[in-house]
Amino acid sequence: MRTKVVLVTGASSGIGESAARHLKEAGFTVYAAARRVERMAGLRDAGVHTIALDVTDDRSAQAAVAQILAEQGHIDVLVNNAGYGSYGALEDVPLTEAQAQLDVNVLGLARMAQLVLPPMRAQRSGTIINIASMGGNFTTPLGAWYHASKYAVEALSDAMRMELAPFGIDVVVIEPGSIRTEWGGIAAAKVLETSGRGAYRKQAEQVAAVLGRTSVPGARMTSSADVVARAITRAATSRRPRARYRIGFGAKPLFFLHRILPARVFDRLIQRGMGIGG
Repeated sequence: MRTKVVLVTGASSGIGESAARHLKEAGFTVYAAARRVERMAGLRDAGVHTIALDVTDDRSAQAAVAQILAEQGHIDVLVNNAGYGSYGALEDVPLTEAQAQLDVNVLGLARMAQLVLPPMRAQRSGTIINIASMGGNFTTPLGAWYHASKYAVEALSDAMRMELAPFGIDVVVIEPGSIRTEWGGIAAAKVLETSGRGAYRKQAEQVAAVLGRTSVPGARMTSSADVVARAITRAATSRRPRARYRIGFGAKPLFFLHRILPARVFDRLIQRGMGIGG
């Protein structure tokens, strides 16, 4: 049997880096891709192929996929992990920033899927794993555009799952809860930059404090990126993967509460969790 080949986007840190390591240990030939190749030196030393990729750039994306196909002849798994959190009050966020958020989290994901699907259809097999979030099913204050992007990932994944089933291609959504990575610190800085002055200042400071804590080593009420990486590896190695994997701190309880509580009651729960009165 041939060794399966996997492409992991956004692999320079956090979930993507951990997923690349776990998939390599599971026996895959792994291509870890990110804009900053120098940050993936540790992965390269571990036997992972590292390549430059900007998911918002057509030429970069085409070149990355073409390189893998030239070197390996096939791509069996795509892990669409590249993404970031753009936080700020809707009133404050410039639409250019909103566009940038959607370009990475939604259109970048779709671009990579479009490029790997022709060879997957030709071989009549493959798995596309899209990293969404528990925030693709409910929202937090000052995260409108981030949540909109993750809601879109959920919808795209559902459509793709039905479209691609006749070709033997599986589509999986990973819905992490609160994960301990750089993501929270970056999102915290973004919310302060965008809404740290003016009418939403107090909310921005409260939300930033909560987001920032998830980046602290050993942070309470978070899970490690390895938890998500193990779910990705299970999906990639399963003959019949689940449509969704809800993993990490808070994911399953909050999904349940969102389903059973009235909307305004759930709003208050989320507001309190983000340190906001309401």
